[in-house]
Amino acid sequence: MATTGYPWPIETARLDNGLRVVVSSDRTAPVVCVNLWYDVGSRHEPAGQTGFAHLFEHLMFEGSVHVAKTEHMKLVQGSGGSLNATTNPDRTNYFETMPSEHLELALWLEADRMGGLVPALTQETLDNQREVVKNERRQRYENVPYGDAWLRLLPLLYPPGHPYHHATIGSMEDLNAADLATFQAFHTLYYAPNNAVLTVVGDTDAETVFGLAQKYFGSLPAKPDIPPAPDGTLAGGLTEPARETVVGAVPAARIYLSHRTHPFGTPGYDAATVLATVLGSGRGSRLYQRLADGKRIAQPDYIGAYGVDLAHAPAPVIVTATVKDGVAVEDLEAGLGEVLDSLVDEPVTEAELDRAKALLTTSWWRGLSTVGGRADTLGRYATQFGDPARAGERLGGWLAVTAADVTQAAAELFTPESRVTLTYLPEQTEETA
Repeated sequence: MATTGYPWPIETARLDNGLRVVVSSDRTAPVVCVNLWYDVGSRHEPAGQTGFAHLFEHLMFEGSVHVAKTEHMKLVQGSGGSLNATTNPDRTNYFETMPSEHLELALWLEADRMGGLVPALTQETLDNQREVVKNERRQRYENVPYGDAWLRLLPLLYPPGHPYHHATIGSMEDLNAADLATFQAFHTLYYAPNNAVLTVVGDTDAETVFGLAQKYFGSLPAKPDIPPAPDGTLAGGLTEPARETVVGAVPAARIYLSHRTHPFGTPGYDAATVLATVLGSGRGSRLYQRLADGKRIAQPDYIGAYGVDLAHAPAPVIVTATVKDGVAVEDLEAGLGEVLDSLVDEPVTEAELDRAKALLTTSWWRGLSTVGGRADTLGRYATQFGDPARAGERLGGWLAVTAADVTQAAAELFTPESRVTLTYLPEQTEETA
């Protein structure tokens, strides 16, 4: 029987300024990961400030009071480490994996940009990184086939004013319109110790980390009036179907079907996760077996289903497939609908369920196989659920899902009236005409 918990020690502390510190010691190798989760993502952005959280993912590497522009990266890499940052609707996180002898350097760097970014932020830096984000939008969303699917799905899945209605890349109009003072105020409001979780995993011990956290973060003032994100509560799925068709520079027609499910971290989302794995993970999935291998109406390399792990509103499950040459897009959409319906009419077999759970188990332990993966997981559960030890529940939640749970989830979630359909069609040319 696979271990379903989190088999490494977890120790926690909270500084007087509200910073939560999580430590998980592992002496296997002389490395540590420092991971800082800030409870600020695109769901926190007020009207007119979309894209701010993501832009700060860039700005936080551009210098602080005691660290010159680009020096953060040079210091980490010069010490044999690696670093990065990510933003999503729920949070922004920053992380370094370092030789354990340089743990103190990583903590000092993170503390300096938490408390010292605003005085160092200049108009030149802001303008430069704004252009970087614009270029990122062009490269990742606008100038690649199907690249803007997520940008289009979110407004269809979530109503105007909902915190998940817009994507983290944000609006270029909002980014262009805001002045330096507005960005400084955003950082001051959200980048505070009482709005963050510091997680350290690897070759160290809790006493050392707690002492260093107090040394470098302890003098940073708490922010008493951090506004909560808008309420994301929604009563189930859509009550009317939504549809959008895009004609553009794509090589073949592609369909995205999506449904709202349950928030990440709930038993309902565990069932939806197993459901999506049965439906669309790999060659043994129903979608692949029936539409790529069986009817041969979908391209085998572009068919699947997955959930998007959003924690503060019903998270979406997305089903996608690309037509094979000579197949009508209407036939592919009908085929997708038949496979979704089959999850109710033809209950999941034990073989399908066992396969899905095996895939999820492998994915879970692969994610925890590095100090970086563990640090990010513990930071997530501390931030979103108030307890890093709850990470140990995730695999057990998946393994507890029954075939009846999957059937019930499919019947509840995959109704035609709650479906969002996004279709991409190739532009007509003389050759295709």
